[in-house]
Amino acid sequence: MHRLLARLWKLLNGRLQWRLVRLRNRTFLVYAAGIVRDDQGRVLLLRHRLWPEHRAWGLPGGYAHGGERLEDAVVREVREETALEVEVEGPPVALRSGFELRVEVFYRARVTGGSLDLEAAEILEARWCAPGDLPDALSPRHHALLTSLTAH
Repeated sequence: MHRLLARLWKLLNGRLQWRLVRLRNRTFLVYAAGIVRDDQGRVLLLRHRLWPEHRAWGLPGGYAHGGERLEDAVVREVREETALEVEVEGPPVALRSGFELRVEVFYRARVTGGSLDLEAAEILEARWCAPGDLPDALSPRHHALLTSLTAH
């Protein structure tokens, strides 16, 4: 039986194979965020309108679009939320399985242009924070990540 299924699988073209795999497996959302630092080493944190009040502060980021490179998603999300232009620096610094159907990827980024102008529909406030001066309502996941990065 396994041999027959393997032969049938090989007869299918890649596109049909891909569709069958997608039907068989649950899919994930991919959240891409930037750890944007200024020249004083402070990190950019945003108070998100749509997040629960007890953890409303977090890094700029959002969901990658289908076919979008993760680095490009970070650049786009930072621009959409803050009007700042950033450049991703290096490979991801963290990759975590998030909530039930979410994967989170975090990149270091540096500001290359623009001026802070918040997207009012999503962002209530922005703050540059030193590692020892993080907001109490910072997302625990982001707090743990930032703490681990400054410990090195």
